[in-house]
Amino acid sequence: MQRLKNTLMNTLKKLCYLSAAVLLSASFVSCSNDDNEMNIEQQTPSQTLSSTPWETTGAKDKNGNSVPLTDASVSGYVGFAYFKADGKFAIYNLTDVLRSMGTWSVDAQGKTRTIAALNPDGTTIFTRDVEILVLNRNEFTYRIRPNSGDLSVYYDIIHTRTSHAEPTNGQLTLASTPWETTGAKDKNGNNVALNDASVAGFVGYSYFKANGTFKIFGLNDVLRSEGTWSISPDGKKRTLTTPTFTRVVDILVLNETTFTYRITPDAANPSVFYDIIHTKVNHKEPL
Repeated sequence: MQRLKNTLMNTLKKLCYLSAAVLLSASFVSCSNDDNEMNIEQQTPSQTLSSTPWETTGAKDKNGNSVPLTDASVSGYVGFAYFKADGKFAIYNLTDVLRSMGTWSVDAQGKTRTIAALNPDGTTIFTRDVEILVLNRNEFTYRIRPNSGDLSVYYDIIHTRTSHAEPTNGQLTLASTPWETTGAKDKNGNNVALNDASVAGFVGYSYFKANGTFKIFGLNDVLRSEGTWSISPDGKKRTLTTPTFTRVVDILVLNETTFTYRITPDAANPSVFYDIIHTKVNHKEPL
């Protein structure tokens, strides 16, 4: 009988230990889950905004009616937005063409987002504050008021978390700095003087703006040409369009410090070409 009692007691003890271990394990799992949720909840508004790319997926007017994204009232706010942890942003339209770039911030309460759109030389094009209505891991919605004189008119711009990758064809790189022509080479790799007639028309300071416009000045700061620019989706060609010409050139190098393209003066004789070398420069755009 005593042996039976001892056996029962040992079994009960083991069951108690096992139950305690299960409860303790569940407690740890619960804490772990809570920690994960807590980490999400503890993200600052800025961290939430910079945690993902955003795609504009809807817009509503002051009455809650849906507004087509092509409507002129909201189309300027439509695209893919990338708010980066370093305080910089880039916004592309839905066809992956760069539309604006600059700096951004969100106040500590998550109520206001501010962007400053910048020129290549770092000067400010405009600053815009918008009221944040929703900001979480999956949605970012803000309110715009087109007419500061009539605050009763507004539109809510709805963005959804997306996995859409930021374009890497060099648009942002080209628009992020002024460029100075610092060299030229012929087809044999020999240096060509920048005042040589073969290359002189390509020499100057260039400003490729994020809104798709450009200006090029001579090294004496006199305006030489202006118009629109683009880079092919594969990043291999740059196109300039002005009222008097359209020019497409092959991009050889485009990185944070160097932009080099190839010109072929006579399309009928492609064996003759020149490589025009530009270097990142801190030169304000002439007014």
